Amino acid sequence: MNYSSDLSNRLDKGMSSRIVIVRSLPGLGDLLCLVPALRALRNAFPAATMTLIGLPQTHQLMTRFRHCIDNWLEFPGYPGIPEVPFIAYKTLAFLTQVQQLKFDLALQMHGNGSCINSFALLLGAKQTAGCYPANGVCPDPNLFLPYPEQEPEIWRHLSLLKFLGIPLQGEQMEFPLEAEDEKMFTAIAAKYQLIEGRYICIHPGANHPTRRWHTRHFATVADRLATQGWQIVLTGTQSERTLTQQVSRLMHASAVNLAGETNLGVMAVLLQRSRLLISNDTGVSHLAAALAIPSVVVFSNSDPHRWAPLDRQLHRVVSVSRNGLTSQPELKVNSDPASVTRVLSEAAELLQQEVAYAY
Repeated sequence: MNYSSDLSNRLDKGMSSRIVIVRSLPGLGDLLCLVPALRALRNAFPAATMTLIGLPQTHQLMTRFRHCIDNWLEFPGYPGIPEVPFIAYKTLAFLTQVQQLKFDLALQMHGNGSCINSFALLLGAKQTAGCYPANGVCPDPNLFLPYPEQEPEIWRHLSLLKFLGIPLQGEQMEFPLEAEDEKMFTAIAAKYQLIEGRYICIHPGANHPTRRWHTRHFATVADRLATQGWQIVLTGTQSERTLTQQVSRLMHASAVNLAGETNLGVMAVLLQRSRLLISNDTGVSHLAAALAIPSVVVFSNSDPHRWAPLDRQLHRVVSVSRNGLTSQPELKVNSDPASVTRVLSEAAELLQQEVAYAY
């Protein structure tokens, strides 16, 4: 069977079809890396009803992507998927409900499929497609692609769509801004006297301590940039305010500490109006990539080939040794000093490029 032609026949662009996508991961980056695939699906099937099965953390965020996703269902849990505890009767009730929706196509875009493929198949769609482990069981060679382990995260999804014959619409991420985001940012900018294009965002937080660069290193970088005339803005969630306070205390220059004062939308506008972001490998680095804001991203306990922004001219990667990291920033503060030099070097080059572009 030629799947591309079969898909065109079953999901006619001029007819309303039902497509469900399984992507039940919690991170902002996990969702933003899916956006280029969602955009391609919407372009290929503009009349289709698109439903995403995801985690509660992504529900509110999905309202920004109404142009790609119509409906959202909460993932109920499934054996082998750690993000949600598996409770059999809840999962069975969910599957019974979803099977009544009679989806035309289910797309497993969660991962390599070792655990989640059986869940996707149980959704009861007319056709189910996705990836499977290279040495694992392939449910259907016409619909399932060996998981492209060597590809960046964005291209793991796009490779599947390409395999299925769905035309791609570019690899760039996006993050739509709303009027309320702008309004709230304007108030914050006035309060702290932020000048567009004259401040640099420093984001020391990360979901896991092993992905955090030393607070002293962030402080050293922030001080050096402050001596060059840049206003320093420390960013993070409320739970990361302790980290930003540590950075602030270690700095000689003053900084604006906005940790806990911005929601995601305001954070996006804050980044959009900044000159540069310096962060760990975390969701905010993907947000900067979606907004095309220059960044220097410090990678430690994750794979930059998979998770770093694709544009390596606009977004610079600095990989650090494990000796340069700790969950206790007060320890080993002088470790891996070369990483500070590399971050400052990449930042200087990006800032110089920005100046050049302005003329």
